[in-house]
Amino acid sequence: MINTDVVIIGAGPTGIFCAHQLGIIGLKCEIIDNLDKIGGQCIELYPDKPIYDIPAIPECTGEELTNNLIQQIKPFNFNFHLSQRVDEIKSKDGKWIIKTHKGTQMSSPNIVIAGGVGSFEPRKFTVKGCEKFEEKSIFYSIKDKEIFKNKTVAIFGGGDSALDWAIELSKNSKVILVHRRDEFRAAQSSVDKVKELNNQKKLEIFTQYQLLEVRGNASINSIEIKSESGDVKSLNVDYVLGFFGLIMNLGPILDWGLNIDKKKIPVNTKNFETNKKGIFAIGDICEYPGKLKLILSGFHEGALAARGCFKYAKPDEKLRFEFTTTSKSVKERLGIKE
Repeated sequence: MINTDVVIIGAGPTGIFCAHQLGIIGLKCEIIDNLDKIGGQCIELYPDKPIYDIPAIPECTGEELTNNLIQQIKPFNFNFHLSQRVDEIKSKDGKWIIKTHKGTQMSSPNIVIAGGVGSFEPRKFTVKGCEKFEEKSIFYSIKDKEIFKNKTVAIFGGGDSALDWAIELSKNSKVILVHRRDEFRAAQSSVDKVKELNNQKKLEIFTQYQLLEVRGNASINSIEIKSESGDVKSLNVDYVLGFFGLIMNLGPILDWGLNIDKKKIPVNTKNFETNKKGIFAIGDICEYPGKLKLILSGFHEGALAARGCFKYAKPDEKLRFEFTTTSKSVKERLGIKE
């Protein structure tokens, strides 16, 4: 059992900045996310797309914003529990017991839900038999690209992730790019590059095709793809990658006894607490009059939620507001020497 002051559910920008604010006021936290990487929507949906509405930063990508936020909380040494979904929470002796689908258990007086519009899960192949090859021969994200070296890899999808990985893996692998449409949805530079690689026979492209069948025993050895016109091709492959975006749903949150209205969680605007004592909601998932779905709004919500957590984490102490420019205690927590 992990004991901590706060458990944050969601490792997107709002959740990470909330963690920063918790560290600033001397609280510990553990951060859980269903995805296999830090960054939430910023990393999964627009890692390379420019963002223009972050204060004092004229332009940055989702990946740059995430990396800067991670750098900002490094002094606090918070733990991330990735690829884990919170399945159950229950109240016990004035604290919340949080359990993930992998069996990780935590005890905390506070929970901050910062999960965007719910938990994110990759869209998967619907073809029968694919599930038995998942995390063996079929993947929906890449943790170690070296496993594909000198192998034949079929990549399905037409967005940035599919094309970016097709380009990258083609350096050391035989890549087959399959998309159900003629047009790709990726950056034009990526589209131009895969077409160039196709012309150079460094990768192969099949458009207007979809996965029909997977074959193999312990691992995949071949697949069949089918075109809109009914043409079927059999391809020998070692791995299959699917990049179809994310499914966003509330999932187990529906069972936690929270007031939920149209898939949003109503909160007060004093500290963004829900109808449950010690459970806060910030970011896209929370709702209140005048709500703006902006990252900057999430930062504001996270800062106030962190202060709301303090009274439950340290009920015998009084929180004193301090400016980071002048507070010695804050500078010590950040490892800044005067």
